[in-house]
Amino acid sequence: MNAEATPIPDPTTAGKIMLVGIGPGHVDHMTARARAAIAEADVVVGYVTYIKLVADLIEGKEVVRKGMTEELDRAVSALEAARAGKKVALISSGDAGVYGMAGPTYEVLFQAGWTPDDPVAVEIVPGASALNACAALVGAPLTHDFCAISLSDLLTPWPVIARRLDAAAAADFVVALYNPKSGRRTRQIVEAQRIFLRHRRPDTPAVVVKSAYRRRQTIHHTTLDRLIEADIGMLSTVLIGNSATFVRDGLMVTPRGYANKYDAEHETREGEKPGRSLSTGLLGWLAALREQAAQGHTVNDLACLYNLPADYIAATLADTEDGPAADTEDTEA
Repeated sequence: MNAEATPIPDPTTAGKIMLVGIGPGHVDHMTARARAAIAEADVVVGYVTYIKLVADLIEGKEVVRKGMTEELDRAVSALEAARAGKKVALISSGDAGVYGMAGPTYEVLFQAGWTPDDPVAVEIVPGASALNACAALVGAPLTHDFCAISLSDLLTPWPVIARRLDAAAAADFVVALYNPKSGRRTRQIVEAQRIFLRHRRPDTPAVVVKSAYRRRQTIHHTTLDRLIEADIGMLSTVLIGNSATFVRDGLMVTPRGYANKYDAEHETREGEKPGRSLSTGLLGWLAALREQAAQGHTVNDLACLYNLPADYIAATLADTEDGPAADTEDTEA
């Protein structure tokens, strides 16, 4: 079906597309706006499994059910209904903008000549993504820097995915793996584990959460070296900790870094100041870098020492500006 052929109606009859993130799947974790958007919709469009998750909220409405790989068809159906003057709830599990329907919908809209001034209004209703839901069930694994990577190679070349995995593993991110495995895609999680083991300890904590907050929810704590022994499927999300992540009493926790500044009695460590960057933060590191260079360390020496690109080190040393005169107070928690 070609979205370009869809006629633009009189503005007074134009409808609305609401891209609704329904959260992990349990009605208790839907936002009030998500529930209201579905309630005001004339038409509900979505993947058949997601439609089932909101079955109690769509009685009496026109429902358009689509299959797993029919994302563009869902978006086209939503646009056609909105062009006909209807309010449409196009639903995604989790958040519509995180591996959800927001991207495909905007692609279809732009192809059809839509702009923000178009009579058809578009609203994105955010929801808790799988990584939020899974993290809440297993402790606090995402309280420091993290990223999400999808292992689905249906639309993304594997070398691109592999480079992202390698970069995230090397940079010590906590990583959430979406779409880790399916009936046909069984090798991707094996390759992901192989890449991570190049950079992470074998005993790095990992957890597999399946169907978070749904009827068949399961949680399996494991380690990176035993990850592929777990029961992993399309309804699973995999969380892999960083070098500081630990598991205690069944809870997976990634420290925020307070131990770098405060001792066990919560007193500021020597050389550190409350509300200020660490002594090894940017300004302190720049001072140390210049001092080391003055002592005769080469760019390549420093690049190896800090595991940073040599051209970055060189550019930093070549910058003659001193930067901020003083480190200002930081309001971050």
